[in-house]
Order: sequence, then structure tokens, then C-alpha cells
Amino acid sequence: MNFNAIKAIYRTEMARMMRTIVQSIVAPVLSTSLYFVIFGAAIGSQIKEIDGVAYGAFIVPGLIMLAIMTESISNSSFAIYFPKFTGTIFELLSAPVSFVEVVIGYVGAAASKSIVIGLIILGTASFFIDLEIAHPVIMLLFLVLISVSFSLFGFILGIWADGWEKLTIVPVLVIMPLTFLGGTFYSISMLPPAWQTVSLFNPVVYLISGFRWAFYENADVAIGLSLGMVLGFLFLCLFAVHWIFKTGYKLRS
Repeated sequence: MNFNAIKAIYRTEMARMMRTIVQSIVAPVLSTSLYFVIFGAAIGSQIKEIDGVAYGAFIVPGLIMLAIMTESISNSSFAIYFPKFTGTIFELLSAPVSFVEVVIGYVGAAASKSIVIGLIILGTASFFIDLEIAHPVIMLLFLVLISVSFSLFGFILGIWADGWEKLTIVPVLVIMPLTFLGGTFYSISMLPPAWQTVSLFNPVVYLISGFRWAFYENADVAIGLSLGMVLGFLFLCLFAVHWIFKTGYKLRS
């Protein structure tokens, strides 16, 4: 394992975050805080509690998930697409660096940024509400696994995209709607039975539900099933990345 190569890629990507700290850190934290203030104040004044949890506190896990999924995809997809766009990807591919080291460097940096953003949002939320975390270790486990999984997904998206507009298609037209319909601002138990069944086909429901369980010990689906869905998505992304580098898909041309 070439740790120097991993370190070089990781430090380069983290340095980019520090050069663009307003875009990378301030913007997502501010936008999520606005979601929290607006939805928490406007809707929270009408909905006092959900499953025994104050509405302002109830939406915090969903908002953190929304932020880290979006940022993980954005950071990792741009990180690998930009070398493709400029042509420097061929220098990386011809260097004595394995695809494992490339993936660890890029995905590790993207996941680190997302984890930092998630923790900052969590700290910001604590200024507005009394926030308690029933299972902090499980909360951190979900935070890390989901950040890594969606960073891998963004890495795949960045390789697949052959234009700047394609980098935004999946996050805007797929991930964002699934997140809003995945229980970010409500419990699916509040829906009619038919729509509860439909919601169970939304994979984001399992991610948000498991993450929320770590806070309040209540969830829309079993915690074991949520963890299984996260791990399944992670292994699926790992398999896809392995196949991409094995076949050279979108890398050799």
C-alpha cells in the first residue's frame, strides 16, 4: 500500500476545501440551518411532537442526512471529474498508484468533509434545541458509513459524467426528492397506510430512520434493517468502483 500516494491525494483535496471554505463549509451549514429555523419554527409551531420528540429536535437527523448525502456526492464527483475534464486523469492512471489508493484518497477526503459538515450542523442545532443522543457510537457509525457510501457513489457519478450538467442530474433530480420524501421532516407513520408501503421502497427512509434511532430510539423501520441497507449500498458501490477500474469504463477514452 502506497501511503504517500494516499496522503498526497487526501491532502490535496482537503487543501481545496480550505481554499473554498465558504462554498465547502459555510454554505451547506448555513442552508441547513435555514431549513432548521424555517421548518422548525413554521411547522414546529403547528406540530408539537412526533413520537414523543419535539418537532425541532425530530428533524435534526434528517437535515444532517440531507447535508452529508448532498455534500458527499458533490465533493467526490467533482474531485474525480475535474481531472477527467482537464486531462490530468491520465497522469494519475499512469502513476505507480493502484486504484485502491486512488479511491481511498479521493473518497476519504470527500467523506471527511461530509463528516465535518455533519458535526458542525449537529453542534449548530444544539444552540436552538435541547439535543440528546441516546447512542452516540451508533450515530457516529451511521454518519461515517453514509458519508463513505455516498462519497463512493459520487466518485462513480464523476466517472460516469461526460459533462458538467450530468454532475447535478442525479443529486438534484434523484437524491434530493428521495431525501425530502424519505422522512426528513416527518415520520412515515403519519402517512396513510398505502403511502407508508410506497415509502418503504425509498432507500433513503432506511438511512434517515436508522440515524434518527441513534438519537431518540424511535424509528420507522428496524435499526438492523437500516444498518443492513447502508452496508448493502456501501458494498454495491465498492463493487461498481472495482468494475470501473478493472474494465477502464469512462477512463481510457
